[in-house]
Amino acid sequence: MRFARRIEELPPYLFAEISRKIAEKRSQGVDVISFAIGDPDLPTPEHLIESLRNAAGDPANHRYPESEGLPELRQAIARWYERRFGVSLDPEREVLPLIGSKEGIGHIALCFIDPGDVALVPDPGYPVYAMGTLLAGGEAYYLPLREENGFLPDLESVPAEVLGRARTLWLNYPNNPTGAVAEVEFFERAAAFAREHGLAVLHDGPYSEVAFDGYRPPSFLEAKGAREVGIEFHSLSKSYNMTGWRIGMAVGNAEIIDALMRVKSNLDSGIPQAIQRMAIAALEGEQGCIEEHNRVYQRRRDRLVAALRGLGLRVSPPKASLYVWARVPEGTTSVEFATRLLDEAGVVVTPGIGYGPSGEGYVRLSLTTPDERLEEGVRRLEKARL
Repeated sequence: MRFARRIEELPPYLFAEISRKIAEKRSQGVDVISFAIGDPDLPTPEHLIESLRNAAGDPANHRYPESEGLPELRQAIARWYERRFGVSLDPEREVLPLIGSKEGIGHIALCFIDPGDVALVPDPGYPVYAMGTLLAGGEAYYLPLREENGFLPDLESVPAEVLGRARTLWLNYPNNPTGAVAEVEFFERAAAFAREHGLAVLHDGPYSEVAFDGYRPPSFLEAKGAREVGIEFHSLSKSYNMTGWRIGMAVGNAEIIDALMRVKSNLDSGIPQAIQRMAIAALEGEQGCIEEHNRVYQRRRDRLVAALRGLGLRVSPPKASLYVWARVPEGTTSVEFATRLLDEAGVVVTPGIGYGPSGEGYVRLSLTTPDERLEEGVRRLEKARL
């Protein structure tokens, strides 16, 4: 048999490869502590599990759901955006529930990218932005995120020849993997840039509720002109520890939402309705669980930052996100450093190069390691001689 060229060109997913290496070490009897994958270890709040139990018993939720989601869920999403960001959304035309935000991020390229087209993609960045582009037959043009620029892209540096073929601009703040944040002023500049060059802005914002030291990240849709040119992806995964339930949303420009809905309706049958009811309970219910989770993550952040600095790494405490982004010692690549940590301390971190060329020289650590294991990992880092 012969596979399509797109499959031959598709690299293994970064975290699948990390999971393989962890399994290999554990099969050798190594007690591995992983800071690699950003999957919240804290459980989904009990009141949300109870709402799921109740919804699962309703026969109305045992049948095919609709691709566009329950009207009540779209309304709950719109109300949450109004309360949280002061952004008013039309739940019928500007809100689309997703089977986790990754589903929409992977499919949105099919709405814009034809063979030969270009997506402007942050580097380092979440690999799915580039992979969705590749699967649609397009090319990713990488926008370096430099530490000296606060890990914000220099949009004016994009060559005219690239802009002539570009169709989308990906943004992601709070950022994965760097933990950097962006303010409304930057989003307004990005919206103006997109309008000038005929681009759709695709902002990935799932970490807006994971923030520390009193910081409150803004939404891209708060920016002047944002809704004219773009949409925002969001998720309940990180806010409510619901990664396993697979539910998120896209909101914003009605034409883009309609295009993504047309793709979805041909490829999936929607989100199980019991999980949609659970999401409504999350968005409409008490929000104290978010602050409770953030206190845990902030404590972990502070412990990790101190340990990494003790190793001689340059690192700034992130204001938001689930990640610490640390500069490895000069003369060492990110893969070399990560390999030494695994071999000598049994600690797994993610090499920055896995997120793009500009990630070289850094490693990413997640704050989703359970406290007891995190403390053991910190002890190992403090004893390491690297």
